[in-house]
Amino acid sequence: MPGSDDRSRQRHWCKQRGHREHPRTQRGRRLAGKGGQTLWPGCMMKRLLFLAHYFPPIGGAGVQRSVKFVKHLPAFGIEPIIFTGPSEAQGRWQPEDASLDSELPPGLEVHRIQGSPPTQTTRASRLLGTTSPFGKWLSEGLLRLSETLDAAPDVLLVSLAPYEALAPALSMARKWGCPIVADLRDPWALDEVRIYPSSWHRQREQAQMQRLLGQCDAVIWNCPEAHAAGRDLLGEAGSQRQHCIPNGYDEDDFAGLRPRAPDGRLRIVHSGYLHAELGLRHRARGRLQRLLGGELSPVDFLTRSHVFLLKALERLQREQPQLAGSIDLHLYGVLSPSDTRIAQESSFKSIHLHGYTPHSGLVRALVESDILFLPMHDLTQGRRARIVPGKTYEYLRAGAPILAAVPPGDARDFVIAAEAGHCVPPAGSDEMVDAIASAAEKPEKRSSPVREAIARFERRRLTAELASILDQVLGGSSPITPRI
Repeated sequence: MPGSDDRSRQRHWCKQRGHREHPRTQRGRRLAGKGGQTLWPGCMMKRLLFLAHYFPPIGGAGVQRSVKFVKHLPAFGIEPIIFTGPSEAQGRWQPEDASLDSELPPGLEVHRIQGSPPTQTTRASRLLGTTSPFGKWLSEGLLRLSETLDAAPDVLLVSLAPYEALAPALSMARKWGCPIVADLRDPWALDEVRIYPSSWHRQREQAQMQRLLGQCDAVIWNCPEAHAAGRDLLGEAGSQRQHCIPNGYDEDDFAGLRPRAPDGRLRIVHSGYLHAELGLRHRARGRLQRLLGGELSPVDFLTRSHVFLLKALERLQREQPQLAGSIDLHLYGVLSPSDTRIAQESSFKSIHLHGYTPHSGLVRALVESDILFLPMHDLTQGRRARIVPGKTYEYLRAGAPILAAVPPGDARDFVIAAEAGHCVPPAGSDEMVDAIASAAEKPEKRSSPVREAIARFERRRLTAELASILDQVLGGSSPITPRI
């Protein structure tokens, strides 16, 4: 429960923004604009309990969506309260990024599960289909936190993954009698990159997914392909409760940034995780998993790495050494040992490994690049990917040509619609050679950030869509727009 210092900061925040404190028996606070005037007469700030296990000071791709929603929701009359995990970094997948704290509203109420989480999934729980130690820890921790609130929220939003958060979230919603919205950052058991021990395990997970999501007042998918698959899973009866809000970019992050001045170098940039280690491991045992039905469809993870880009650069080095000599490859993100080894063993040597970079510095690197590399997994012919890497949207806004080594799906569609670069097959190193040579010899005009194909992914717009969904589950009917 927040202490007196937290409450003082909250009161100071309300005073700064013209908010007026109300008795705790009332839900929410009155939304005020400049000069203390209410934006909607009689409108109260709605209290949103937001379960977001990955939250600052933890950084990484899984945090951005939640952070940006929390940043912009107060402008739509919604006051977030956060339930989240510990603040300590947890290895490669949960690095620390203290710079994200500046994105959060002053006085934000944050409740954290205490203690270090156990291993997310043990081999025994995975094979037997039982609750993992992490799932038990998370469920118990969230339910304990629910006892600390001094007033029930108006609505509950749960960010998934971890998917183990949904069951305790539903319990809380039943206890308080409030609506619940599930926000899926990935499509759970419908995700082609989630590999299960067998078809039985996948079908069991899909059944659980169907049962739990069917109890939600609204379900949000983060790309059109996932949305379509979700409608098929939950059926026509649940289609009206399902929505699609993609990831995006925040225009504030790009304020004052400009492309770097020409310097005779061609800078190729990749941000985020590479998956060479997963790709190599899966290639070694993927046949067995396919025989057991653990894959939704055959998938190649090795293409979601720098392996095929390095093959292209090595070929350029052999065939066009002068051009290759002007190229620098910059990799931003926490690398696995295999990622690092592959980079070090390549005959192409102008590779710069930056490690994890705070988000503000990463956005600058995107804007100052000449080519943005977007790799994804490969699928069999006729399949469309059901995920879009979060970096895609910031790549689009950054404006440098995108080298999209992606399968058919929404990511490819978005790049093509924005005329934002070259789309090549995920393992198409020959096509990458042509695209890089073209960019070097005939520099492309950088894409315009004002194009509707890109502007529709701005975080304020996306938060407006979320606010509208929250209003609907609370019994409203009109779209909400900020008036500040």
